[in-house]
Amino acid sequence: MPAARTLFGARLPLATEYARRLATDGVVRGLIGPRETERIWDRHLVNCAAVAELIASEASTADVGSGAGLPGVVLAIARPDLSVALLEPLARRTAFLSEVVADLGLDNVEVVRVRAEDAVGKLAPVDVVTARAVAALDRLSAWCLPLAKVGGRLLALKGATAADEVAAHRDAVARLGGSEPVIRSCGQGLLPDPTTVVEVVRDRDLTPASKRERPERPGRSRSGRSRSGSRPRRGA
Repeated sequence: MPAARTLFGARLPLATEYARRLATDGVVRGLIGPRETERIWDRHLVNCAAVAELIASEASTADVGSGAGLPGVVLAIARPDLSVALLEPLARRTAFLSEVVADLGLDNVEVVRVRAEDAVGKLAPVDVVTARAVAALDRLSAWCLPLAKVGGRLLALKGATAADEVAAHRDAVARLGGSEPVIRSCGQGLLPDPTTVVEVVRDRDLTPASKRERPERPGRSRSGRSRSGSRPRRGA
């Protein structure tokens, strides 16, 4: 696929191996639906990789509700200059992510088993927070904006509902310290269906002081081990 060669460059073999893992272990372990195997490249990998055009060089990134690693693992493959923390509360998913990170040698990635709302104060604020198919924009902003630096951004991968979500939740986003949401289109001229992203800048810090204690900078884990947070509960 020409788009994949452009987006991944010399790291296309890593992306190919990740695609294979999604189509095999990812399906067996319930992270990817069986019907998605034929669409892994166009619907998932290049769709996520296109978002890299919105992220500055050497940015720190947190991927909320990472699941099978979309878009976090994809961005880490396409952009080795980024430091990426994959935040996921479910043990079976963090196990898969840790195996993928270790097997692909992604030393710019850390897997953290934690809910997004419990990560505030445990991780240092990042430049960019990403999320794909996690929640509506109001809830997503509540979980993700506190993880970003003031001036940092939430990049929420959305589909056809993006404009409706912005209209419905712009007031909630403002109350949560976010800017006016802006809809971006990534991969124009490269992808037949460009990726739709809602971008929100964190304008203000509304995080309680108790949540700001002893933050830890997302590291570069060469082992692929997950770092446990709180016990997994239903959430982001």
